[in-house]
Amino acid sequence: MTAFSADDRSKLLLAVGAMALVVLASNILVQHPIQAFGLQDWLTFGAFTYPFAFLVTDLANRRFGPAAARKVVYAGFALAVALSIYFATPRIAIASGVAFLTAQLLDVAIFNALRAKAWWIAPLTSSVLASALDTALFFSLAFACGPVIGGLTITQMLGAVGIPDACIALPWQTLAVADYLVKLAVSAVALVPYGALVARMRRAEDGEGARGTA
Repeated sequence: MTAFSADDRSKLLLAVGAMALVVLASNILVQHPIQAFGLQDWLTFGAFTYPFAFLVTDLANRRFGPAAARKVVYAGFALAVALSIYFATPRIAIASGVAFLTAQLLDVAIFNALRAKAWWIAPLTSSVLASALDTALFFSLAFACGPVIGGLTITQMLGAVGIPDACIALPWQTLAVADYLVKLAVSAVALVPYGALVARMRRAEDGEGARGTA
């Protein structure tokens, strides 16, 4: 079992907080389509914030390894879902939780399989594939108002266990397509801060190694 220093533990807690903040903000913003330029059927504000969840996961994976990255995912997942039930809606919280956990764990696995390749391949490939899964799961669960299991809607299933909820009827197919395209663009842009932070990590690790051999 890896023992983390106090500084590493504080960085992991920072990663968990950043993850929860990104997901919570995205769950609130996804309920608000962009009205300008006729984009209300195509795009929500959440499309611009959620891709940074993959940046947090990839940085944690690069710095601390896949086991620690999964802990960041689990802790961020629990905190974000709990907050989203209050600040968003139960349906969006559940849809976000299912999509987030599935996609982020896929991201960790793909990133770890490619981590030895060029610095940009692992984060870009894992984000592209995991974002596709995340988008399909989230939008179909959050905004599809028809029956999903045994002729029951998600709203009916939530009502059966005492959770009041109403489906927000949005054109989820077109929103999903546009959302994914934005995620791809943001993931590409996020390579810039990712590369800078990884370079900084490596300099810090080289400095620690030099001090250790002095």
